[in-house]
Amino acid sequence: MKYQRLALIGCGLMGGSFALALRQAGLVDHVMGFSASEGTRTKALKLGVIDSACGSAAEAVQGADLVLVAVPVRATEATLRAIDPALSPTALVMDVGSTKGDVVAAARVAMPMRLANFVPAHPIAGKEVAGIEHADAGLYQDRQLILTPLPENPAERVLQAAQVWQALGSRVLELSPEAHDASFAAVSHLPHLTAFALVNAVARQPHGAQHLSMAGPGFRDFSRIAASDPNVWRDILLANRDEVLHQSALMREALHEFEQAMRAGDAERLQALVDEASQTRSRWRLGGADSDV
Repeated sequence: MKYQRLALIGCGLMGGSFALALRQAGLVDHVMGFSASEGTRTKALKLGVIDSACGSAAEAVQGADLVLVAVPVRATEATLRAIDPALSPTALVMDVGSTKGDVVAAARVAMPMRLANFVPAHPIAGKEVAGIEHADAGLYQDRQLILTPLPENPAERVLQAAQVWQALGSRVLELSPEAHDASFAAVSHLPHLTAFALVNAVARQPHGAQHLSMAGPGFRDFSRIAASDPNVWRDILLANRDEVLHQSALMREALHEFEQAMRAGDAERLQALVDEASQTRSRWRLGGADSDV
């Protein structure tokens, strides 16, 4: 499995890491890259992430047998529409978006005749810093990768997509777009929303700066994801709004249980709630490995 030409649409952390990982694995001969920013294209070229910088997404995909769309989710439809006329009939097209229902809907509008080529993907990897300069060939190693295949995808195309990510060291799982968005609203999107809200709640207080200066490793670990890219997370929270709002309501209910126990001075109930969470977290393993929950 080797690709003659990768078209990288979006030369940022995720796309750049994919290109570097493919190159390191010896799975690609030439990388064509396009980003809306000329400065980003130039930087990707200088860093050796791409071999050729293109002036448009359509130019980048010409002759490509593998295409990765690594743009903000709100730009997916316009990007797919732009590359559709120039795609090779046999090209494998994937994305890296953190939401899938909206991505699938965008694909159905933008490239209805080439849906067989497009296998939606979501690598469960990243950093709290963005940009091509942070691209890392090992980013996807030992990470979970979710595919949400379409009914139009031939089985061999889905297998091909899985093999690409497996070659980069990822563990591949298939879900429906609906199941994907429900799960990640709970375990990714809500935690980010909570971290953003917590940091704002502390910082906006009259003595917020002092409070923050007292924070230790617990606050550091809990709030790390609040430093994530605002543009990316604005799009994710809006794209998966209904599921995130549902999870937010469940979070408020759980928080209310703790508040009730505290107000009542109910030590037994409070301990039981903490113990429930503690045991669940102790059993949990990253990526679901060896987990009882």
